Amino acid sequence: MSKKKFTYKDAGVDIKAGEEMVESIKGLVKETHSDAVLGNIGGFGGFFRPDLGSYQDPVFVSSVDGVGTKLIVAFKSKKYDTVGQDLVNHCVNDIAVCGADPLFFLDYFSTGKLEQDVGYQVVKGFAQACKENGVALIGGETAEMPDIYSEGEFDLAGTIVGIVDREKVIDGSDIKKGNVLLGFPSTGLHTNGYSLARKVLFSEYEVTDHVDELGTTVGDAMLAVHKSYLPIIRKLRDLGGVNGFSHITGGGIIGNTERVVPNKLTIQLDWDAWERSAIFELIQDLGNVPEDDMRATFNLGIGLIAIVDQNKTDEIKEIVAEMDEEVIEMGKVK
Repeated sequence: MSKKKFTYKDAGVDIKAGEEMVESIKGLVKETHSDAVLGNIGGFGGFFRPDLGSYQDPVFVSSVDGVGTKLIVAFKSKKYDTVGQDLVNHCVNDIAVCGADPLFFLDYFSTGKLEQDVGYQVVKGFAQACKENGVALIGGETAEMPDIYSEGEFDLAGTIVGIVDREKVIDGSDIKKGNVLLGFPSTGLHTNGYSLARKVLFSEYEVTDHVDELGTTVGDAMLAVHKSYLPIIRKLRDLGGVNGFSHITGGGIIGNTERVVPNKLTIQLDWDAWERSAIFELIQDLGNVPEDDMRATFNLGIGLIAIVDQNKTDEIKEIVAEMDEEVIEMGKVK
């Protein structure tokens, strides 16, 4: 009796498909490269040679993150490029608020069965956001892991590395009593709170349902791309009196902002200073979500906060207006 022959492909892993995927994205990746990148896809590591000539005491800053259950909305919508942009922009913001300029990004894409078009769309999103932020996409991993993910599912993670002169690190240590909180609007949910948002919205709607309050479909509203605040931060960070930045992610406005406020100080918010985006109102009304849960879960329409000296607020408002961006005076440090 002959033994049954098992191949890697029989087990659910298609090496050829993976190789074809890598070949298909080489052009996308190459478009994000500058002269600082040595080589292209194919090696065991990504090589990046930074120009340190303008730095006195360079410090590398890194962050790693994922997209969370926003991916489930992408699966339902069969729209895959926006979550790639989300991941890059989220990571860029996390180091930009420290005063850093992003240098390069690495991604991790894992799935049960590799669908080349899906993978291509995800990487296309990475590449688009990398180009917009001036970041090199220098490496990644595509893993095919049958039996871990259901059909059509995947997960994403990303790592960003940036650089800042040590004396220009923004860590909130200069924040003091009387500083003003200036908020910058989000594009929507960004990449946090989706477990609650999905529970509420999908109890009533499908992703393709158009909702008048949102002005679009539920799926498109939930997939609005996480905004990169790098251009705003670059404009403001070297102004005297800009003492801290807060990227509003999981934990909400208070949780994230108090991370950068020194001990013995706290923040006082005027929750009526801005009008919440329609998607937050819809979630709260439809799900009868308590206000405390809303504040602890969502950004509520504010994606970035700058903590500044009071005498700088008018100048900052003028700068931001010239960028066609909105800014909201929303509280103080106590």
